[in-house]
Amino acid sequence: MWLFALCALLSTLAMARGLEAAAFDLNDATWEGCAELLDLARRELGKERVVVLSTLDWEEVKGSDGVMVLHPTRPIDAEEAAAFMRAGGRMAILDDYGRGDKLLSHFRIHRRVLPTHPVAFLRGKPSLPIATPAFDSDGREVLGLHPTVADVKQVVLNHGTGLRHPQLTPVLEVRAVGAPPVAVAVAGQIEGPNAKGRLFAMGDPSAFINLMLRYPGNRTFASGLVHYLADGDATDPRKGRLFVVANEFGERGSFGGVTPFRKTLDRKLRALAEAFEELRDEGFPWWLHVAVAAAVALLVLWWTVRVLGRLYQSRVPRFARAIPLVAQGGVAGRVAVLSSGASPPALALLELRSALAEALAQHLGVSSQTSPAELVQEVKRRDGLSAQLEGRITQMLSSMRAAETAVVAGGAQRVTRDEVKRAAGIVEQLLEGAGVEIPWPAAFAQPGGDESTGGRRR
Repeated sequence: MWLFALCALLSTLAMARGLEAAAFDLNDATWEGCAELLDLARRELGKERVVVLSTLDWEEVKGSDGVMVLHPTRPIDAEEAAAFMRAGGRMAILDDYGRGDKLLSHFRIHRRVLPTHPVAFLRGKPSLPIATPAFDSDGREVLGLHPTVADVKQVVLNHGTGLRHPQLTPVLEVRAVGAPPVAVAVAGQIEGPNAKGRLFAMGDPSAFINLMLRYPGNRTFASGLVHYLADGDATDPRKGRLFVVANEFGERGSFGGVTPFRKTLDRKLRALAEAFEELRDEGFPWWLHVAVAAAVALLVLWWTVRVLGRLYQSRVPRFARAIPLVAQGGVAGRVAVLSSGASPPALALLELRSALAEALAQHLGVSSQTSPAELVQEVKRRDGLSAQLEGRITQMLSSMRAAETAVVAGGAQRVTRDEVKRAAGIVEQLLEGAGVEIPWPAAFAQPGGDESTGGRRR
């Protein structure tokens, strides 16, 4: 039962994690969401001009539109973004610790830390510095404020990052005590055929969450940015749409409606590389842990049920079991071992050799240590042997010596059962010729051998 309870708990945690809204979610009305930013954009531009996407389709975007990216968790296609801005489009990257740095570095914009001792900050916390508009300067001549902060006096930041670029115009900056100011927002023109494309970058998307938009300066700055992206400015008025994407979003298509095979392949490879990089940095996702835990729980449950439900057959006690012949001593055990299918035929051949030597030594009245070859020569001297039988005996003894050598050395024993039967027939003829009684049955005789005795041996 505890396994079911564990699975239920893991499933509940998984559902709770899945229902939890991420920061900067455009549909989240809590303090860290961006629902108020979306409402503000729709009031300023009209609901039909604000498009919220989970997948940015570059084929739907036009050069008169604007794109706002909030805290991207995956790199943005720099080639498509550059093509869009070269055609006159305006793009804002609002990111501090996400993956927007990949696109920013493409345009030589790099992150830097904000001053540790800002001139002004909120609630006694230097991590909540107050940024002020920066004047655009050309040498020693002050040109004015950027359109997004024309009516802004100050913007409250929240654990943001600074930005550094040698040529782009600073829009917002944090002034420091005894140190130069650090830009937190920059903007610049992207070179193109009509030289109207713009890139806006800010190192603190938290300035636009619901909690921070209660400050008048933050709301005014958000309104100015929305109009800057969709309506342009005095030098480039327009009535475009505003595409808004946040956190983890996908990309497809190509600006201008052409998606070559190389572009598709590059995106697939980049997505695979990003997945491995994310796995290296953050580990396995939470849902994979839940899936593995559930699989292990089900496996343990299956094993437990299988073991508990297994029926065991009663076994005969050891003292009541019959003793197999191979475990018995004496002649019966020896015969069982030699006749077993698992025993090599070479053992039976060596057994014949031992029996032959023992029988001849006893019959001739000589030492049991006499070699089989000497015993055969003694039989030949006393009783005489035919040349044919003597040749067969010599060949048989040679085979027995080779088998003995292989058995002692642990090598391959190339002896067949037919060879054993033939050797048994030769031994039988030798013992009969010497006048030795044969105790074994006629079944060991060589097939097709001498039938003159009618299958009976003395």
